[in-house]
Amino acid sequence: MKKGVDNRISILCLGILLLMAGFSCQPAIKTSDDVKPNILLIVSEDHGQDIGAYGNEIVTTPNIDLLAENGVMFLNAYTTYSVCSPSRSSILTGLYPHQNGQIGLATHDFEMYKSFENIPSYLKNQGYKTGCLGKLHVNPEASFPFDFHEIESSNFAKKKMGDYAIKAAEFINSSGGKPFFLMVNFPDAHFPLLRKVDGLPTIEVNENQISGTLPFVGVDSERLRAQTADYYSQINRLDESIGMLMDSLKSSGKAENTLVIFLSDHGAQFSRGKTTSYEAGLKIPLIMNWPKGLKSKKLKSEELVSVVDLFPTIVDAVSSQEKAELPGKSLIKIARDQLPGHDYIYAGGMIGTAKYFYPKRSVRDKQYKLIHNLYSGERDPYFTVYTDHVYATVLSGSSRAEIASSTDEIKAVYERWESPPAYEFYDLETDPWEFNNLADIPDYQEEMERLKLVLTNWRVNTRDPFIDPIMFKRIKAEVDSINTLYPNHSYQKDTAFHWSYPEYFGDYVLNAEQN
Repeated sequence: MKKGVDNRISILCLGILLLMAGFSCQPAIKTSDDVKPNILLIVSEDHGQDIGAYGNEIVTTPNIDLLAENGVMFLNAYTTYSVCSPSRSSILTGLYPHQNGQIGLATHDFEMYKSFENIPSYLKNQGYKTGCLGKLHVNPEASFPFDFHEIESSNFAKKKMGDYAIKAAEFINSSGGKPFFLMVNFPDAHFPLLRKVDGLPTIEVNENQISGTLPFVGVDSERLRAQTADYYSQINRLDESIGMLMDSLKSSGKAENTLVIFLSDHGAQFSRGKTTSYEAGLKIPLIMNWPKGLKSKKLKSEELVSVVDLFPTIVDAVSSQEKAELPGKSLIKIARDQLPGHDYIYAGGMIGTAKYFYPKRSVRDKQYKLIHNLYSGERDPYFTVYTDHVYATVLSGSSRAEIASSTDEIKAVYERWESPPAYEFYDLETDPWEFNNLADIPDYQEEMERLKLVLTNWRVNTRDPFIDPIMFKRIKAEVDSINTLYPNHSYQKDTAFHWSYPEYFGDYVLNAEQN
């Protein structure tokens, strides 16, 4: 770790060091299971590739950077949906949200169709001790058999961040002769934006370090630069939290044979990021580090990869078997064996709550990106959440006044977000933040039609319920009924409330699998 960052250990990690001292005198238990790697899955919240290793020179992330320096960094990694619960459902089950049913936020009572096999259930059957720190946020939680679950709240107040490392040490050192799987869910960089809590981060980012807002936002103002500084400070705190966690792992003596995977669940909650199908919402950092199993260092892979690849990767790490029924690929084979990634990356979206229903689908290849707005003709309801600051914590959105003072190009970008056309088409090589929609340009029609066909075939092959007119009509009717009966998300307070879609969507998806 870099000089200066080590100072954070002096107070916050004292409990960890004492705890580790108590465990370090215990002899290691050797069993035949030792050949299986331990697995540490680190999932952070709401940020894109704003990490030092990915080229951001404002943040201070030596601990994440070290994981990348000694491992594999995926430059083109994507989530399946830029909202928390659906993304995490894909991480855990290896399925797209419309395949498993978690098409919205768990806090809004969306749930999987059934208890699908998932990372903790699979590893438990492989003899692993399973643990989780932080929120799970996928329903039903009983589907995920964790032996140990602590700090179960979201902790968006970012209090006592040192507790994650202390609890991790407790779990790791109680695993005995079993290999362990530990999922650690950190609350940074989720909103509210809190520049400093309990002395963390030790290195803050201030407005005078920010020359402009995040590039995909397009709008710039002094207010937004201050929000960006707070966001970067949260990433610094995330890195220091990961540093404490890695100290716990190293002190256990089990780091050498531990596969560490770090990623965020989706992009930042700034305009054109979280909840959208744009790159800023879907593109994420993904780093894999395994001293014993991955000898390559400083490897930067440009292959297209997805969070649906995590379950197959873990299966590959612990077994000679494969999960052929899953849509993902092993990241180990992509990194170590130089096998190709995906030709296409897919994502879905329904915005996550009944009030903000606006389903979308997207596909990208190495150059082009197609977004299909399934509800085109209607305004995207989440647009006003950002522009009008509907929720007190989401002040990072570009205001209407800020948009109005921008260039004509940026005004058009925001108009397209507010009232999307049926299709958006972008050349990501020349336009990485999707400012210039090429859907109506004749020279691009052939490429766009190609991706339309690719996207349709994927939706058919994965039994996307939204492609079926009857299913679409049913979910829209259910959403309308809920919004009438329960205005402003009041169904969250009704303990008797239950979505019906898991039954009829589930029949549509699962019966096809059985036939």
